[in-house]
Amino acid sequence: MRVTHTDTLKPGQPSYETERLWIYNGLDCCVTLEVLEAILPQLDNSTSSTYALSRALQAPVLEMNLRGVRIDEHERRRAIEDYRNISARVERNLYRIVHDGVDFNNFRDSGKTKAWRSNGLVAALLYDTLKLPEIRKRNERGELARTVNRDALERLQIHFIAQPVISHILTLRDIGKKIGVLETKVDSDGRLRTSYNIAGTTTGRFSSSSNDFGAGGNLQNIEERLRRVVISDPGMKFANIDLAQADSRNIGALCWNEIHDPTYLNACESGDLHTEVARIAYPDKGWSRDPRVNREISERPFYRHHSLRHMCKVLGHGTNYLGSPFEMSRHTKIESSTIKEFQAAYFTAFPAIPALHQWVAKQLLEKGHLITPFGRKRWFFGRREERDTLKQAVAHLGQSMTADEMNLGLLALWRTNTVQILLQVHDSILIQYPEERENEIIPKVLETMRVPLELSGGRNFVVPLEVQVGWNWSKANNDNPNGLAKWPDGRPRRNTTTRQLD
Repeated sequence: MRVTHTDTLKPGQPSYETERLWIYNGLDCCVTLEVLEAILPQLDNSTSSTYALSRALQAPVLEMNLRGVRIDEHERRRAIEDYRNISARVERNLYRIVHDGVDFNNFRDSGKTKAWRSNGLVAALLYDTLKLPEIRKRNERGELARTVNRDALERLQIHFIAQPVISHILTLRDIGKKIGVLETKVDSDGRLRTSYNIAGTTTGRFSSSSNDFGAGGNLQNIEERLRRVVISDPGMKFANIDLAQADSRNIGALCWNEIHDPTYLNACESGDLHTEVARIAYPDKGWSRDPRVNREISERPFYRHHSLRHMCKVLGHGTNYLGSPFEMSRHTKIESSTIKEFQAAYFTAFPAIPALHQWVAKQLLEKGHLITPFGRKRWFFGRREERDTLKQAVAHLGQSMTADEMNLGLLALWRTNTVQILLQVHDSILIQYPEERENEIIPKVLETMRVPLELSGGRNFVVPLEVQVGWNWSKANNDNPNGLAKWPDGRPRRNTTTRQLD
């Protein structure tokens, strides 16, 4: 074996590309080993278990990276054309509003650049012509400059005169992103491959990006409509395995463990969390002992077009993670006064939630780190007394537990070697299996992926799993009969695709 003394090499040496690659890879291995030898003595009981899980996940993640998912090219082209047609229509409406309604004729396309894509033109329209109050943000040079990013546009939508313009611009930006996802480069074998990073986030969730050959991309944040282009292999069928209300249940488990209050966890495990939250938070709605009647009561209109159950679902989740009425109003479009009233009722019904927030704040001040029931330890380096740091810490607890529950289940399933694991999307995974073995395989998958946790006092806790099956990754409906439908639903289905895809 040839020995290369890297300490004596000079720039430009060696002259052969192959030899330079050998040296680069050799240094990569050696430095990695040196880093490992420095890190291992620093591990404690918590961090060593997290490290062991991350190492064990490398095999299934590599397998997912290599296998990829099959793409329906016909459906992909159709979706791109549909979105381009929608974009063209919205664009025409926007230009008509700006030119005829606002009389800002400089808002025009320039060559290949669309006017609505130009931050300068959008800023001139909103700040100079419409005279909206400027929203500023520090740029790359550290200077405060006016901005028209998404957050700024959403804040400016409160101005009546700007609403039509901004809603069109936001819609066009969203459609542009969707088209970009659909136009992601696919490998020559018709498969889309992402590159998962096991340590890509502080919560334990994976991140994903383009693969080493420049194809693929982030497959973890693809919206429902776009998922239809992902299809199962011949003779195979998809199953999407999802953790049911995992973040909420994990907050309930923490309330039990740290506050010793079972009320919220009991609500989570009642079978219908959001109806139960509505029943406890609003006790004067004429509730019944019949769960079906209570569901009907909770679905009645409560605020504008929102039902009480929907309010409890959306606002309860945000409140658990320390969302303020003002912040949540911006995202939900519900008046902050209504959210404030909801939170007062919510905290009265579930006093363990604000108590948990106080417990987290105390842990931050005293220790600077948190350890989840799964042993994942995280240090927080922001100012410990600031609200933003506290929000990060509270969100970390629930989200990190969800990540570990899914990844432990994924690892256990991979070790059985009974299905092909294709994708991991935070709190769910997509697998495929021989279609004729569905009734044999799915129950085994559900049993294998259960991740039980013993809480204080010996209480057993497990987040239940839900399954949807089909031949493409989108939800089934009349327009998409091959999509994912709840398993078991008692209605046999078959793949209705008639065109040749191979």
